[in-house]
Amino acid sequence: MGILGKIFTWWDGATIGTLLNSSLKGELVGTDAQGNRYYRAKQPKHVDGRERRWVIYNGANDASRVPAEWHGWLHGSFDGVPESNLPPARIWEVEYTPNATGTAAAYRPAGALERGGVRARATGDYESWSPDA
Repeated sequence: MGILGKIFTWWDGATIGTLLNSSLKGELVGTDAQGNRYYRAKQPKHVDGRERRWVIYNGANDASRVPAEWHGWLHGSFDGVPESNLPPARIWEVEYTPNATGTAAAYRPAGALERGGVRARATGDYESWSPDA
């Protein structure tokens, strides 16, 4: 993406203003496995007493790309960086998969318009309503 794309788009990475703000007024706290960078304001506290924190995505801006531990840090659930607050990984935890909504890989159940709009007839205890009955 060229310089004009960085100036006028916000949905595919950080804009120039956000990058400048991060470098001038922000302090890099850490990165996650996907390359997202997490910042906090160099000023001690915001007006409401909370610290200002933000993320610069490595690629498309998609909130589902923020791991749970960094989500907690962004929202002020704990003060320390996530590496110091992480429990050990569980055997049932799976790797991140991107949000597929709006893509060809999105879930489409039987009867969805994208799959032809035809679904199986109702069976069992279903009876259609009739005003004459």
